[in-house]
Amino acid sequence: MATVGATLSPSARQAVYAAKWRREHLFFTSLPIAMFVTVFAGFSQTYYLKPVFGTPALGWLYHVHGAAFTTWLLLLIAQPALVLVRRIPLHRQLGWIAAVLVPVMAILGWLVSVDLGRRGGGPPGVPPLVFMVVPMATVVVFPAFIAAAIYWRENRDIHKRLMLIGTLELVPAGVARLPGLLPLGPIGFFGGSDLFLLAMMGYDLVIRRRVHAATAIGGALLMASQVGRFVLASTASWDAFAKWAIS
Repeated sequence: MATVGATLSPSARQAVYAAKWRREHLFFTSLPIAMFVTVFAGFSQTYYLKPVFGTPALGWLYHVHGAAFTTWLLLLIAQPALVLVRRIPLHRQLGWIAAVLVPVMAILGWLVSVDLGRRGGGPPGVPPLVFMVVPMATVVVFPAFIAAAIYWRENRDIHKRLMLIGTLELVPAGVARLPGLLPLGPIGFFGGSDLFLLAMMGYDLVIRRRVHAATAIGGALLMASQVGRFVLASTASWDAFAKWAIS
C-alpha cells in the first residue's frame, strides 16, 4: 500500500517539508521568548525596571551577572530565529560567542552564590547555607547541559533541545520572584520552570508522536538535579563545603 508521502508530487512534498520546518523553528524560537518574558517579569522590580519601582541599589557583581544572563537569554532567542530566516553562518558565529559566555556565567554564578551565602540570602525560613545549594548547583548543571549541546551540535534535534533544557536551569530564579510563588518553595520555582519542559514534551508528542530522547533524558536529568540538590543540602558534607565557600 502506498504511503501518503508517496502519493504527493515532488513540489507538494517540498511544501509539506517546508511547512514542518517552519513550524518547528517557530516553536523553538517562541519557547525561549516565553522563558525570557518569565525571567523579565520575575526580575522586573529588582533589576530590569528598578528605576520605576525604586528598589534598593545593586552592587556591580549583580549588574554584571544580570547582564551576562540576559545576554544568554537573548542569544537563545536569536539563534533559532536566525535559522528560521536562513542566516546559518551568523547563527554559527553567535554560537561560538555563546560558548565563550558559558564559563563567564559559571564564574559569576559562583561569586553570586557565595555572596548570597555570606549575606544570608534566601527565602524565609530556609537557612542560607542550605539554600545556597540551589544557585551553586547551577554552576555545574548549566555548563554541563550546554557542553553536551555543543558536543551534539551536528545533530540539530538533540542540540536545540539540550540548549533549551540547559537554559531552564536559569529560569527558576525568575519564576521564584513572581508573585505568590516563592512561599511555595521548590515546588513553586522548580515546578513553574518545569512547565517549559512539559511544553517541549507536548510539542514532541504532537509533532513527532513520541517524546524525543534528548527531551526525555535531558528533562529527567534536570529534574533529578533539582531533587538531588536538596538531598545534598541536608548532608554534613554540603554544610562543610558551604562554610568553606563563604569563609
